[in-house]
Amino acid sequence: MHIHRLEKIWLVFGCVMLAVFLVIIGISAFASGNQPPSDATLIDPTQVDQTKPFDKPGLKKIDDNRYEAVMVSQAFQFTPQDMVIKKGATVDFLVTSKDVVHGFEIVKTNVNMMVVPGHINSIEYTFKKAGDYLIVCNEYCGSGHHMMSTKIKVVE
Repeated sequence: MHIHRLEKIWLVFGCVMLAVFLVIIGISAFASGNQPPSDATLIDPTQVDQTKPFDKPGLKKIDDNRYEAVMVSQAFQFTPQDMVIKKGATVDFLVTSKDVVHGFEIVKTNVNMMVVPGHINSIEYTFKKAGDYLIVCNEYCGSGHHMMSTKIKVVE
C-alpha cells in the first residue's frame, strides 16, 4: 500500500500535536495541584449518624466570613434543610450518603458532586450574589428523586 508523502506529513503532524496537547494538559494539571479524589476519606455508611461530624449535620460558622456545611444525603432528602448565610461568605461543604448514590448540585453555580455511600465529598464555594440557591440531587436515586432538594438563602 502506498501512502502519499503529504498524507504522511499530516499524519506525523497530527500525532505530534496530540502528544504535545496531552503533555501540556498533564503538566498543567499536576502543576496546579489537581489530583483525582482519594479514598482516604471513607466512613461506614451504616454508621453515618454516629460518625463525626455527620452525627450533628448543619451549618457552622468557622470564621467571620467562612462556614462549614455538614450535610447528609438520604432517601429523598438533604439534612439540614434551608440554610442562611451572608453574601460573600465561603462555605466548605462536607457531604456523604447513607443509602444510595446521590447527586449534589447547587443550581446556577459550578458546584456539582456525586455523593457515594461511604465516601466523604468536599467542595468549597463563595457566594458572591445574594438570593436563593437551590440544591438538587442530580443522580436518580429512586421514586422520590424529583422531590430531593433544599435551599441556601444568601442575605446582604
